[in-house]
Amino acid sequence: MVIPLLFPRNSRDDAPMSQSNRKLIGTVLILVSIALWLGLGTWVYLSLLQGLPWWVHIPYFCVAGMGWLYPAMVIIRWMAKPNVA
Repeated sequence: MVIPLLFPRNSRDDAPMSQSNRKLIGTVLILVSIALWLGLGTWVYLSLLQGLPWWVHIPYFCVAGMGWLYPAMVIIRWMAKPNVA
């Protein structure tokens, strides 16, 4: 029971995160996830698909181009939650 004595909690620690803080964190998370998706997509293309016929590239680029939307939708849904009083 030493930890509560070393790190006392006040009522502000229990407060839910405000929507403006969620938006800031969510914006950074979206930018980081897009950068990671871009790096992963580039690595897959250069290591596995380079030099293959065009009909292999079309489905890959469709999936790679739209794949970042699903993580972004989850983050945006989290960002849009209203403040709880």
